[in-house]
Amino acid sequence: MTSSSFKHWTVVRRVVQGAVFLLFCLPPLLVGWGLLGMIPASEDAMATPAEGVFYGSLSSSSVAGLNLVDPLAALETTVAARTIVPSVVFGALVVVVVYGLIRGRAFCGWVCPVNLLGEGVDALRRRAGITLSESVVPRRLKMGIALGMVVGSALLTLPLFELISPIGALNKGLIFGGFAGVGFLVAVLLVDGFGMRRLWCRSLCPLGGFYEAIGRAGLVSVHIDPQSCIHCDQCKAVCLADPVILTPVLEGETRRVKAGDCMACGRCIDVCPSGALRFGLGYGEGAPVDSAPSVEKPCNCTHNS
Repeated sequence: MTSSSFKHWTVVRRVVQGAVFLLFCLPPLLVGWGLLGMIPASEDAMATPAEGVFYGSLSSSSVAGLNLVDPLAALETTVAARTIVPSVVFGALVVVVVYGLIRGRAFCGWVCPVNLLGEGVDALRRRAGITLSESVVPRRLKMGIALGMVVGSALLTLPLFELISPIGALNKGLIFGGFAGVGFLVAVLLVDGFGMRRLWCRSLCPLGGFYEAIGRAGLVSVHIDPQSCIHCDQCKAVCLADPVILTPVLEGETRRVKAGDCMACGRCIDVCPSGALRFGLGYGEGAPVDSAPSVEKPCNCTHNS
């Protein structure tokens, strides 16, 4: 089952990213607090953001009394404390199931603020005419780093990644005023801007590695109509995850992107000039790839990003 050839997924994604940003900022503002952890001086009793329907950060939130926990943070906290807290485990499982059913790295493409800033760095670099090489660091390295963070948390008895997380630096800093990890965030953006394109998100982020590990189970995939594909490679040029994940569908090995690294961001669909790419639901392959007539490759266009 495939969707219609909608070509504005990036616009929809920006709306979702903006909505998530506002969602986390609203609770303190609605009770009269400020952002950056600022609390107005008052002798009267004041409501706290935690008393509302929603409150928290990307690491841990409460929605109508239901705790939602970043699964990697939950793992780190559990092994560091050597104690299993049922509410933490349940909250993490809810998040895993939701993203697992959609596509694990949809978090990276549709929610993560570091990826949003990374896309902004990409845009600024293009305007400045700066060309960077694609990351040559293996994309699966981030899964090993995720495992290393869990092991390190157990050995040091503290949640290691949470101390340096650039995701937490943005999200928690804006809401609570604590900017642990902001230096690491600046370093990530500088490397993305002047060193190697999207190195952090593609190869190093442990949370991205965790979601990559469960990504293949997602029901949402990019599907291809091989008869419509003109092999212009524009989809590869804009891929946020890693252009190599599109190779199997472009070479006719499969009809959908199966790689757990796919962020389901929709950029490849938006730029496809022939409408050959679209989102689909389920694990079916559709008609056999062999049934599609061969298409002469007219060009091998590349676009610097």
